[in-house]
Amino acid sequence: MSKSRFTIRQLTTAAIIAAIYAALTLLLPIPQYGGVQLRVAEAMTVLPFFFPEAIPGLAVGCFLSNLLGSPYVLDWIFGTLATLLAALWTSRIKHRALAPLPPVVCNAVIVGAEIAYFSTLDGAAFWPAYAFNAFTVGLGEAIACFVLGALLLRALERVPALKHA
Repeated sequence: MSKSRFTIRQLTTAAIIAAIYAALTLLLPIPQYGGVQLRVAEAMTVLPFFFPEAIPGLAVGCFLSNLLGSPYVLDWIFGTLATLLAALWTSRIKHRALAPLPPVVCNAVIVGAEIAYFSTLDGAAFWPAYAFNAFTVGLGEAIACFVLGALLLRALERVPALKHA
């Protein structure tokens, strides 16, 4: 019998994280798609700092919310990729204050490029559109992660069972 990588508890945690991420993204009445967006659920992208099982949970939650909320297949792929890469990077961060940085960078770069591509379909207008969209996506992500995500980390750090080494 082979040993599973995640325990039932970790798989359950990942599933709950995916469900909460998708629900927050799909149910909150604030801009969450397009150039100017603030996904409150992105505050959860700091969770891999404490929980490795948050990595697949966030990726699945992002994929589901993009699948159900965006008509663009590229968004399903690249939006999910940005969240997955950010979660993997966040899991390797050693200092809590830096945990919000990977999601901001990954989403600004990847989602900013994706939105610029959709709005210009390549050509000379891509780079100005990319600069604008990377800035606006990065700004919304910074608010979600450095404000809400930092508060979430601070609250989780006070849970004795979650003391980070």
